[in-house]
Amino acid sequence: MEAETPPQPVIPAATLILFRSRDGQPPELLMVERSGGMTFAAGAMVFPGGRVDPDDRALAARFPAIDPDDAAARIAAIRETIEESGLGIGLSPVPDALVLAELRAALASGATPFSALIDAHDLSLDLDLLTPFARWWPNHREFRVFDTRFYVAAADGAPEPMVDDTENVHALWTSASDVLVAADAGKARIIFPTKCNLQRLATFASHADAVADTIAHPVEIVSPWIEDRDGAPHLCIPDNIGYPITGHLLATAERA
Repeated sequence: MEAETPPQPVIPAATLILFRSRDGQPPELLMVERSGGMTFAAGAMVFPGGRVDPDDRALAARFPAIDPDDAAARIAAIRETIEESGLGIGLSPVPDALVLAELRAALASGATPFSALIDAHDLSLDLDLLTPFARWWPNHREFRVFDTRFYVAAADGAPEPMVDDTENVHALWTSASDVLVAADAGKARIIFPTKCNLQRLATFASHADAVADTIAHPVEIVSPWIEDRDGAPHLCIPDNIGYPITGHLLATAERA
């Protein structure tokens, strides 16, 4: 069944999936738990990310070799990860803890654009560290519609995240499988796109595996649809884009 074209307007957004290697064990991923007071995905475990803002688009003009929408989304993913976790993936040179704290505080206040902050600290952005992994554009009309680009990046040696205590109440490194087990046990909440991506991420033994999978399955827009399977309505996604499970009972799928 073909998914319907998502309604307009949509909100461009970006998410960064960070991998931290562990000897002989599945890689850890950086995740944050959203505050229960948030309008979207309240109380859910998600990857750091947020909306693409006008300054991200202006800054994207410095990277003419990358599609402007893609570049702006990568910049948003880097910016949001700094703000939500205190980790400066994609910044060059890698700033020390003091500079990162200053960047994070300034971003949280909203007083200074990200472009001005990186210029003031003589930093640049290495957008090539981020690999496009997925793009989700859900076709539900009862919620705000986000066009979210997911990126993967390596973060070996990265420190423990520092929660922002505003949008998020918890930040941690954890494996994809551990989050899925916790969600099945009712100890964590994950919305449908996060669950599907975690199921896919759980099949990888490393960041390199994830990058290889993006080559085997080039990014396509995912717009889930509802269809009956085995006599029950399921929320479904395409079968050929890298996800190991492509049909979930609608009754158990958290959509926002």
